[in-house]
Amino acid sequence: MRYAGEANIVEVYDLKGLNCPLPVLKAKKRLAGMPAGQRIWVETTDPLAVIDIPAFCNQDNHRLLETENMPGGHRFLIERGEGKD
Repeated sequence: MRYAGEANIVEVYDLKGLNCPLPVLKAKKRLAGMPAGQRIWVETTDPLAVIDIPAFCNQDNHRLLETENMPGGHRFLIERGEGKD
């Protein structure tokens, strides 16, 4: 699913139902295939994602732009950083 964003189209990556460490591993793989500056919403029901996703973004130089609560979980708007694989 894609939503029109301010500057580009933002994809929603549904990782609901997966537990740690799968949401981070799958988000990392998806982001590796995207150009720098592109954004993606990652949706997860894993309660540890509120710790793991921000730590992953910081470690891999991605920008965590927004975090939202949603029924049964959270969603994270991530912008792919420069020079990461």
